[in-house]
Amino acid sequence: MNDAVALQIVNKIFMQVFNTNNHYTLEEILNKFAFDIKLPQQVNDSTTNEITWADSINNGRFITNNNMEKRETTTGWMLEKKDVKNLQEIIDIWSTINLTTTERVYDSINVSKSDTIYRSENVYRSTDCLDSKNIIYCDSCSYSEYLLASQRSNTCNFCIRTDDSKNCSNSYSVICSNKISNSIFIQDCFDLYECMFCAHISNKRYCIANMQFESYEYYEIKKSIINWILSS
Repeated sequence: MNDAVALQIVNKIFMQVFNTNNHYTLEEILNKFAFDIKLPQQVNDSTTNEITWADSINNGRFITNNNMEKRETTTGWMLEKKDVKNLQEIIDIWSTINLTTTERVYDSINVSKSDTIYRSENVYRSTDCLDSKNIIYCDSCSYSEYLLASQRSNTCNFCIRTDDSKNCSNSYSVICSNKISNSIFIQDCFDLYECMFCAHISNKRYCIANMQFESYEYYEIKKSIINWILSS
């Protein structure tokens, strides 16, 4: 997974959600859509100084998963016993092996700048995701495809900024909701299709701010809302 492929995935998501091509760079997408999402941070492997990515940077000392496994199969991680005179000596020895493992990717392919990814494909700068494909800037998402800037969600497809939700598709900014499609700015809702700025309602179509509209009225307003999202 490289930047060009990540942008191709973003463009597919934009077409499904906004019916327009993406004109942002990856950095602009990060700042505009994923600004509040916990993502892996760039650090350096303490043994090789190579750039790597970690979802936890508290320890301050790191080793890539590959380098950790290499040492395990060569010199190993056990140390010869030494006479230690005080606690500080033990702590000093501990600091030589107490390295946070980074870029932990298991049974996955085409993963870049990510940490703790399981059984996934085409993942870019995401963390704690599993059984997913084409995931960009996501945290704790699973069983999803074509997800951008989302967190703690599952079974979602072609969504941007979907939080704590499931069974969503072709939608933008969905929070704590289920079974949402083709919708924008939704919170605590169930079974909505083509709705915008709605909260705490269920089984509705063509609603805006919890008010019922005719479909032709709805689509005219939706055009202006999308323009506002992408231009603001």
